[in-house]
Amino acid sequence: MAVSDPYDVLGVPRDASADAIKQAYRRLARQHHPDANRGNPASEEKFKEINAAYEVLSDPEKRARFDRFGQAEPGTGGFNFGNMGGPGAGGAGGIEDLFEMFGFGGAGQTRQGPQRGDDLRADVVLDLDDVMTGTTRTLKVERTETCATCHGEGGEGKGSTETCRQCRGTGQVRQVHNSFLGQVVRTGPCPQCQGRGRVILRPCHTCHGRGAVRAVRDVGVRIPPGVEQGTRIRVQREGAAGVMGGPSGDLFVFVHVKEHPRFRREHADLLGTLKLGFAQASLGAEVEFQGLDGAVAVKVPPGTQPGDVLTLPERGLPRLGRQGRGALKVHVALDVPKKLSHEEQEVLRRWAELRGEPVASGGRGLFHRVRDALGS
Repeated sequence: MAVSDPYDVLGVPRDASADAIKQAYRRLARQHHPDANRGNPASEEKFKEINAAYEVLSDPEKRARFDRFGQAEPGTGGFNFGNMGGPGAGGAGGIEDLFEMFGFGGAGQTRQGPQRGDDLRADVVLDLDDVMTGTTRTLKVERTETCATCHGEGGEGKGSTETCRQCRGTGQVRQVHNSFLGQVVRTGPCPQCQGRGRVILRPCHTCHGRGAVRAVRDVGVRIPPGVEQGTRIRVQREGAAGVMGGPSGDLFVFVHVKEHPRFRREHADLLGTLKLGFAQASLGAEVEFQGLDGAVAVKVPPGTQPGDVLTLPERGLPRLGRQGRGALKVHVALDVPKKLSHEEQEVLRRWAELRGEPVASGGRGLFHRVRDALGS
């Protein structure tokens, strides 16, 4: 079973924070949990749907994929329940969250030991020229990094730590809770050593026992051609450092594209304006137009009207992740001169006379005087 939009399922906006998503999930899971709605198949199905939605929105990578492609997994039309099953099954955003929500910790075991670092966000502003060619930007990213002095251990040199006496080096302690589901045994991180298994006797002078430090690093980001406003680029392992030797998180770079003074874009198509003289539009012409990546010849058919659109295939922007380019579409505008020479005025008046079009009077010019002199 697949659901079309996890935001609708959880009732949160698309820019909702991770905390807001988690709060909405917990509220709805409490309401529709099968143990609170025994004998109600509709509540069980709703509970599955809520967990599937949370599985997508609680995972930055799946959420980014859904926001961009409308699906959380490649080749699917929505997001799937997978093997989540009913109450007591794993997955769906972590059944530990559900057990914790009901007040008795994780489902048999909570996370401890090495943990992945947090994902980070950065923003980059591009011109259309950057979109045309692609570019590389160096971003300054503030993040936590593993302490180089103690290598993440937190202690100052040899003999600065000892085995934790409470958990005897396992990093875990067992607790028994009574709940409406019966007796639940929870294995969680040791509160004495925070799951490390060792107690720090002499904290590292650099990180003060934390095992990590704050740093600002230059991160090079390759931005492919054809990116659009809101495109997210994932840079693996450039996020915050992991905990207790866990891997670093990822850096997600959000793209913003500035407006161009001459062009407007519609995905891969570029829209511009081509000014033509009256004679060019009437008789047809081949004129040069300055595109985003150089000059291009535009063939103007005879009788072209103001507002017509002349399309030049493959002269727009690259298509992101695909072959080829969009089109360059130029909207025709009539360029009417504000001043005319006497000769130009006479020619236009003669043309208007032939067309039977009344124009403003401007005196008798050279053409009329010559015609009168010849007696024609």
